[in-house]
Amino acid sequence: MDNEECLKIVKSAIRTYENFPKEGVIFRDIFGIFQDVTALRALKELIVRHVSSLDVDIIVGLDSRGFLVGPIISLELEKPFLPIRKKGKLPGEVFQYNYTLEYGEATFEIQKNNLSSGKRVLIVDDLLATGGSMSGAIQLLKKSGATVVECLAVIELIELNGRAKLDAPVHSIVQY
Repeated sequence: MDNEECLKIVKSAIRTYENFPKEGVIFRDIFGIFQDVTALRALKELIVRHVSSLDVDIIVGLDSRGFLVGPIISLELEKPFLPIRKKGKLPGEVFQYNYTLEYGEATFEIQKNNLSSGKRVLIVDDLLATGGSMSGAIQLLKKSGATVVECLAVIELIELNGRAKLDAPVHSIVQY
């Protein structure tokens, strides 16, 4: 399948829910992709074609949907996968970064012993909306001494302009 055909299949598997989780919000649900093997294969192809040219040492997935796509990329590139989790979810010593979201504050953590200074990182998540979570992840990785090569999102909500908050290149598969 070429990229255009893969993209059409992926888009058709994304479900849309109006007024969820609250009135006025349009929720884009990636889980339809995971319930359709053809769509999941198409998503994998689109991602792998893009990331195969990137020079990265580690794939980092954001809590929690980045954990779905990150390991697929990790296997394809034969690179380690590391999770960035919300505060209190990882054992051992961690780097922490507090960041602001549109609805409050949060803290991301990554284990210290799994990330050495100078590593080149690809950050993966399901959605780029306002950019708060992705920006927090970038700052956390910088604090740990890593270099963010790119941020990859399955879906990007263009009108929210989240990429403007990011201090790293961004690639998204589907844009709304």
